Amino acid sequence: MERSEKVKVMNLLKTSKGQMEGIIKMLEDDRYCVDISKQILSVQALLKKANLRIIDQHIKHCVRQAFSEGHGDEKIDEVIELIDKYAK
Repeated sequence: MERSEKVKVMNLLKTSKGQMEGIIKMLEDDRYCVDISKQILSVQALLKKANLRIIDQHIKHCVRQAFSEGHGDEKIDEVIELIDKYAK
C-alpha cells in the first residue's frame, strides 16, 4: 500500500476509534438514542471509506502485480469474494 494511502486509512481508523469511544460514553451517560444511532452511522461510513481505500490499493498493486506474474485469476477470486461480502 502506498504510504500516503496508508496514512489516510490510519487517520480514518483512528477517527473511527475516537468516535466509538464517544459512543460508549454517550451510552454510559444515557444520551438520546437517535443521537447515538447517528454517531454509529457516522462510524460505519468512516469504516466503509477506509475499507474501500484498502480494496482500491489491493487492486491497483497486488492484483496488477499478480497479473504481470501470470497468476491473476486467484486475485480476481479474492476481489469477487470481497465484493460479495461488501454487498451484504
